[in-house]
Amino acid sequence: MAKIIRLPTELANKIAAGEVVERPASAVKELVENALDAGARRITVTIELGGKKLIRVEDDGEGMSRDDTVLALERHATSKLVNAADLAAIHTLGFRGEALPSVASVCHLKLRTRARGHDAGTLIQVNGGVLGSIREVGAPEGTLIEIGDLFYNLPARRKFLKSDAAESARVSRLLTQLALGYPEVGFSLTSAGRQVVRCVPAKTMAERFYQLYGDRPDLIEVGKEAGGLAVSGFVAALTEHGPSRGPQNIFVNRRIVKDRTITHAIIDSYSRATIKERRPEAHLFIKMPADRVDVNVHPMKAEVRFLDQSVVHEVVRRAIGEALGEAGAPGLKFQTMVTGRDGPTPVPIPGVMTGASIPSRWAPVSSAFVGESSASLAPGRADAGTSGLRTDAGARPMIALGQFRDTFIIAVDDEGIVVIDQHVAHERVLFERVMERLTSGRLESQRLLEPILIELSANQRQALAAHAEALERLGFEVEAFGGDDVRVRAVPALLGLVGCEAAIRALADDLDGLDSGQRVQDALRRIAATTACHAAVKANDPLTLDKMRHILDELNQTAYSTVCPHGRPVLLRLGKREIERSFERS
Repeated sequence: MAKIIRLPTELANKIAAGEVVERPASAVKELVENALDAGARRITVTIELGGKKLIRVEDDGEGMSRDDTVLALERHATSKLVNAADLAAIHTLGFRGEALPSVASVCHLKLRTRARGHDAGTLIQVNGGVLGSIREVGAPEGTLIEIGDLFYNLPARRKFLKSDAAESARVSRLLTQLALGYPEVGFSLTSAGRQVVRCVPAKTMAERFYQLYGDRPDLIEVGKEAGGLAVSGFVAALTEHGPSRGPQNIFVNRRIVKDRTITHAIIDSYSRATIKERRPEAHLFIKMPADRVDVNVHPMKAEVRFLDQSVVHEVVRRAIGEALGEAGAPGLKFQTMVTGRDGPTPVPIPGVMTGASIPSRWAPVSSAFVGESSASLAPGRADAGTSGLRTDAGARPMIALGQFRDTFIIAVDDEGIVVIDQHVAHERVLFERVMERLTSGRLESQRLLEPILIELSANQRQALAAHAEALERLGFEVEAFGGDDVRVRAVPALLGLVGCEAAIRALADDLDGLDSGQRVQDALRRIAATTACHAAVKANDPLTLDKMRHILDELNQTAYSTVCPHGRPVLLRLGKREIERSFERS
């Protein structure tokens, strides 16, 4: 007797349904994508009990004729492909010809449609994949599909569904994503009689984004074209104070996808700005030639494969990185400042970035500058009287007023007041200078006249030994001395002697927590961040006005100037409107 049998059509359809329709949100996705492919400009979705009891999707698309309606319910029937060559460049969201018959096999389905220009419509009813009736009806142009009792004949799948609220939330999240990808289309979602999503057609992506997410000053805009790709959208600003993880909506040619290459590029972009681990909020839209991406790699079309994966990664990473760096420090609208008899006076220099050589009065603030001041880490400057603030058209002068508790620099302009953490700001500056030096070789080292012995734990000693090469590139020379001690023979010139032992201990702890499988570059960044932290000016260090201006000058010319390499914010801004409201002037 043969062991291999041909599955009954009914069972085969249920298996196919399990691949395509995982839960109510999966069914909504397939139906809404079909509506979008049909040219719909308004799509209305209604669900009951999270979609378990009812899913209704109505659109004003091109609709179908009677014959096409019948064929649409057959497996592998589609209007979106003609031959195998079409698979090389897919421009539609749906194309497999499996969604509708798969859904129909696990529910009670009603489909009413009327093609544009036709006098009458068609109504078909299907129960568990079995055609119930078909007749001519009056109907508006477009298509209406109702799904009742999803998985009623597939209890194994139905019992694994989540609560009504959880399934409803998934549908809401999905429709929000689809609405984000198609701003020109109006969307609405009603769940249990309550309207959850309502978006009228929008003219721009920014308008649609505001409809869905409201005012989001914690996000910055991304825009870049390179390598045949166009990347746009919004990502979390470096100064975002919320959680280190956030939602990520990734669209490739308007198709919502999950892709490891793009996810890694996003994380990599932020890792270059800060060593703080983050999976930041991102809403990215990537456009590329259809023949450079394969969307036919997942039953639910949730994953894609790129022909030039490395190019996609690099363009996305650079797009986000440039946005994060160009965002700068909010409110730091700088101008050149010349100190005269009447105090600092703004002198605009349109279109030119200027800075200052460190004045002779810039003496080391603390041991952080012993051996090599931050001057030797910074590019040469032209004018000793400048504050180093970027000049923008119409920018207002930012004037450093003084310190608060010898820890924060207070600055002001016509737009408000800015409080800058002097340690965090200087740490960012030193970190970027160190990393810049490393690209061309090693950091300048300072040999100690008398080596320092430091007692460390076994894990700390092992961590330092495992990253000896990276430490050497940063200017450290550390070796085992016997027992629990290590001997420090040299340190980076910018670090100095006083903070040397504390820096070595901090490095040992940081490197002990570093995954051994991570890149050397990760170790270098971790060491550079810790070194910069210990070399920077500290809280409670009194600064002269010139020293404050110098820090702001260097900060303005530093990438990712809104956070320190450990992810702490550099500044706090109090805007004019906030001040006026506090004094009841608004």
